Amino acid sequence: MPIDRAETLRNAEKLIRQGKVDAAIAEYVRIVEDQPQDWAAKNTLGDLYGRAGQAEKAVQQFVEIANNLSDEGQMAKAGALYKKILKLKPDHEHSLLQVADVLAMQRLYADARAHLTALMDLRSARGDTRGALQAKVRIGSLDREDYQARLMAVGARIEMGDKGGALSDLKEIASELVDKGRSAEAVDALRQAAELNPDDEEIREKLYDVHFAAGDYVRARESAISLEQLRMIVTSQEAAGDADGALDTLRFAANSHPDEKGLRTDLARRFIARGDMSAAAEYLTAETAGDDPELLLLVADIKLRSESPEDAVAILRGLLDRDPGRREQIAILGWRIAELQAEAGFKVVELAADSSVAQSDFPAAAAALQEFVTRVPNHVPALMRLVEICVDGGLEATMYSAQAQLADAYIAAGSASEARFIAEDLVAREPWESANIERFRKALVMMGEPDPDALIASRLSGESPFTSTDLLSGASLFDEPSRPAPEPQPEIAMDDLLAAAEADAAPKQGPPPRRPWHLREDTQFTLSANAIDLESILGGFDDDVAASSPPATARASATTDDVEVDLSIVLEDIKPGSTTAPAGAQDEPPADLDGVFGNLRDQASRRSGLDEAEREYKRGLALRAAGDLDGCIAALEKASRAPKLRFGTSWLIARLYRDHDKLPQALEWLERAAQAPAPTSDESHQLLYELAEGLEKVGEVARALAICLELQADAGSYKDLDTRIDRLTRVQAGN
Repeated sequence: MPIDRAETLRNAEKLIRQGKVDAAIAEYVRIVEDQPQDWAAKNTLGDLYGRAGQAEKAVQQFVEIANNLSDEGQMAKAGALYKKILKLKPDHEHSLLQVADVLAMQRLYADARAHLTALMDLRSARGDTRGALQAKVRIGSLDREDYQARLMAVGARIEMGDKGGALSDLKEIASELVDKGRSAEAVDALRQAAELNPDDEEIREKLYDVHFAAGDYVRARESAISLEQLRMIVTSQEAAGDADGALDTLRFAANSHPDEKGLRTDLARRFIARGDMSAAAEYLTAETAGDDPELLLLVADIKLRSESPEDAVAILRGLLDRDPGRREQIAILGWRIAELQAEAGFKVVELAADSSVAQSDFPAAAAALQEFVTRVPNHVPALMRLVEICVDGGLEATMYSAQAQLADAYIAAGSASEARFIAEDLVAREPWESANIERFRKALVMMGEPDPDALIASRLSGESPFTSTDLLSGASLFDEPSRPAPEPQPEIAMDDLLAAAEADAAPKQGPPPRRPWHLREDTQFTLSANAIDLESILGGFDDDVAASSPPATARASATTDDVEVDLSIVLEDIKPGSTTAPAGAQDEPPADLDGVFGNLRDQASRRSGLDEAEREYKRGLALRAAGDLDGCIAALEKASRAPKLRFGTSWLIARLYRDHDKLPQALEWLERAAQAPAPTSDESHQLLYELAEGLEKVGEVARALAICLELQADAGSYKDLDTRIDRLTRVQAGN
């Protein structure tokens, strides 16, 4: 049932004047309930609630009124009511927010900001972080000219996770700042946006434009999207005289566009021109290097330091094929790499050394390897190659040094037998060098020799010889069928021969006292060139040796094949024509020691010639193993000048020519071998058989038949000799 509004208002007024606030409130409640849109009654009711100390109810009434006014657009009246509310309840968040909006519309930004700040503090105090950030965003949106506050609002959006809203605000802020000429602030906003989304090309474009226009090329290249933009920066930097900056931009471009081959090549060349080789190497590949030797060397350096040494060696080999003069640079590269990776460095240095050898520059090849082993001591493959080159090039002094280093390397590696072989050779050559003796001692100890010092003393005293390699066998160097050893010829001791010469020349007297000495089987050897057995020479001459000595043409041979001495030559000098000496020969003065030593000096001279031939023979075998046919044959030809080596070397040369289809040269050397005495009849038969076979191949039937008949008379039915003779006979007869 509707109430009488006027009567109710009068009663309420009476109650208020009587101080009966609660009763008055009850009357106004009846009015408001009857007419909810009676804003005046609501306002009075709110005031009464306030006077009665019921702030919450008062605020409720005022909020309804203020919201209604705000909706109707009466912002000033609404703002007044919100302020009224805040007096009753200062922490009323809705009122704080609404008052701030009203104040912002009135451009009272400071007051609005104060209310929003109070709101933000309230929310933060109760732990409402998101609500506080929202208040912060509202603060930033109050004044569009306050870019600092707007950027703070962006930060609040980022904290809330509103990445899209933050990016949108930043782009808008940056555009406005650019329009206002505030480039630095615009860049800050754009950089912040780029950090939020690095792939946003719109942001990078804006950044590039701003930086480029401002001449900030360093930051412009960081924002560049295309290679063309980077080239524009390079052009501008070069025009400004900033060569270093232009190079840095090119480097940045090469890293950003790794597939641009031309760019990387251009960059590498620029660094090379500046002498910055390490920087140039960052952008080099074999493809970008092309045929440029300097770039190829850099590429090889890079690969050698990585896991592609074989690729590097292939590049360097190709470079040497085109320009052998680069071998010194390649050797230097190998030395540097060797200090980091020994095996990779050795491959490079060996490549340079081989190139020098190909040019017959043996000293340069040896020098390259010497420097390598100086930087990488005890590298056995390098030392072996160095020794080989020294032998091929006749670099004797360097070879001795290399052998000493190789012996040390074998000792360090625990290779006792190899170390002993070389150390013993070094001691035999230079027994006065204490270092050589120490190497020999270490090798003996490693091999388990119980008394190395006694063995060394025995070697040095000549009681047991230093061993050497049998150069004639060659079994380990080339494949030849094994041949039976020649039958040993009767041996005549040198003392007996000298005593015979002395006795034959001296007057007949009574037998002198006989010195009791005997040769044991284990001491019958040929002394090395560094040792002379004076006891055998001066120990005494027997009076009965002359009578029992063989003819002067007898030959004394050592039990080993290392050195062979034809003592008939010595005896011929001491006792010429002993078998046909005239009667007056007994009256000649006796031979003295000067004559004996003179003969020995002649003999030593002949032995040195044989030693030289043996070295050439060994060198020839080494060259054959290395595949150097021409060098091998040249060395063997020199060795064939020694009578002792003539048969074997001539036959070997013939076979080398035959294996390489050079039959005329092979026949020439077979004939030379046939003119030299063969060690055994079997070897003589085989050589004649090969000679006849070769002559038949070249059509010299008559000569081939003659040799076959000679061989048949000596060897009988040798191999298919009968069939061959029958065939050659028919051919010669014209059948």
